[in-house]
Amino acid sequence: MKHYLKLLLLLLLLPIGHATAQYRSQVWCPDRGDGTYTNPVINADYSDPDVCVGGPDGEDYYMTASSFHCTPGLPILHSKDLVNWEIVGYALHNLYEGEGNEALLAHFSSQPQHGNGVWAPSIRYHDGWYYIYWGDPDFGVFMVKTQNPAGEWTKPLCVIKGQGYIDTTPLWDDDGRCYLVNGWANSRAKYASVLTVRELSKDGTRPIGQPVIVFDGNGTENRTCEGPKFYKRDGWYWIMCPAGGVPTGFQLAMRSKSPYGPYEHKIVLQQGKTNINGPHQGGWVHTKFGEDWFLHFQDKEAYGRVVHLNPVDWSTGWPVMGKKGEPVTTYKKPITQHQTPKTNPAESDEFNAPTLGLQWQWHGNYDEKFGTATAFGTYRIYTYKLSPNTNHPTPNLWQVPNMLLQKTPADQFTVTTKLRFTSKADGQMGGLIMMGLDYSALVVRRVGHEFQLVQLTCKAADKGKAQTETVLATLKPTAEDKTDYKPGIHEDIYLRLTVSNAEAGAPHGGKPVVHFAYSQNGKKFTNCGEPFEMRQGKWIGAKFGFVSVETDPKADRGWIDADWIRVTAAEKL
Repeated sequence: MKHYLKLLLLLLLLPIGHATAQYRSQVWCPDRGDGTYTNPVINADYSDPDVCVGGPDGEDYYMTASSFHCTPGLPILHSKDLVNWEIVGYALHNLYEGEGNEALLAHFSSQPQHGNGVWAPSIRYHDGWYYIYWGDPDFGVFMVKTQNPAGEWTKPLCVIKGQGYIDTTPLWDDDGRCYLVNGWANSRAKYASVLTVRELSKDGTRPIGQPVIVFDGNGTENRTCEGPKFYKRDGWYWIMCPAGGVPTGFQLAMRSKSPYGPYEHKIVLQQGKTNINGPHQGGWVHTKFGEDWFLHFQDKEAYGRVVHLNPVDWSTGWPVMGKKGEPVTTYKKPITQHQTPKTNPAESDEFNAPTLGLQWQWHGNYDEKFGTATAFGTYRIYTYKLSPNTNHPTPNLWQVPNMLLQKTPADQFTVTTKLRFTSKADGQMGGLIMMGLDYSALVVRRVGHEFQLVQLTCKAADKGKAQTETVLATLKPTAEDKTDYKPGIHEDIYLRLTVSNAEAGAPHGGKPVVHFAYSQNGKKFTNCGEPFEMRQGKWIGAKFGFVSVETDPKADRGWIDADWIRVTAAEKL
């Protein structure tokens, strides 16, 4: 009966597409309901955030962030008050799409490009259009644009070809001229800690000037200056950028009467006596109500780089952020004329819509053979063919692009999913994973005419290390195909992971730890496996979701049918 009800709901949704109702998180909500908020305003890995003001009345705020190799890329978040945010879309389908990039797309479509791709984008509203610029350190500066941030964006245009370009921001001046500031990736250019400015054509599509170094942090406390954002205010050109390193650095503001400098600079936000480390790299907005705010990240290691909101005081002529230059934990909300309900980026998913929920990203360029929505109220993820590895018989999962993952939403939480795993051949497996440089997964794997419940764990997956495999239980199939043509066997199961953040001095030294459990009826769960200490990915936080793989290159694929996944307050362990 449930499948028929889900199908009816699916048919009702088809004419309007994937409806995104406002979502309220059970694990983190910054809006305190009394006119104040608590940082972080998004307790998830939206690294290198940037924000702009748009909309017909100047009261819509749009944010984007680094997405690196994950797709879809360039997430678009919307808010009416800078505190309550929802995901409304993505500006990029796959890496290296666009005219002239066909060879790149073909070359890189088969495996994840960990740490590559979209670095530190900027979003701007100019002359009725929204623009996003970003630097791909391997290929150059790219741009997309739209008039509807929640809709379709243009295919990426390569504005400047070359290696080393990162962290790009345009500035359209009062006379219509366009300038671009950027940083440099030492890993490609073999130099860093400098910012350069050049002129672009007025439409922002090509360079018409040569780069000029406008700031040099080498040999000073301002080392690792990067992530610049470009503004103009009261006749001054402003560049705001982080320096001093990601975990422990600070925010600089610099000003000049010319876009090419020279710039004088000051530290305008730093940790000080607070426990908010490395507060820097983000975007400044001036609201129609005369207020100024700065959205930036805090590096929380395994959780990634979460988003904070701080007030900005310009009374000295400089943008002093937070409370006298130190970040705030709680503060009054920005002024708005709208009654904004408590809204957070989506987490749980019932998989009832004909398109994938906006919280999900693949771990590489999407291929339709990875998986797709169904008409049955489930999302299907096919097994990915693991490549043979001569170093060990079972390759680790680092190069699997069809993992369907989302960001961790809080310091502590529980994820429970109901799924059916269908197997056509021995060795096929699927289940729930916490993925990073290290990973651990709870999967069901076919062995003969049965399934095993297995914990897969790998330390230093990025270094090619072998995973360990621990068999936790043997499970009889819950259903079998009654046919002699390529029959499958099925396992209906509930899988759970709980993330706890141990206090300092406790086991794991206060690091976030994952505990697994399973159930065959959805009521009684059995704890299983060994605790796993989370670790971040390559420039991203750890992510959780689904994995579905196999090692037989000739077998028909098996698959996961995920019925639902729900994120709730952390279960007691």
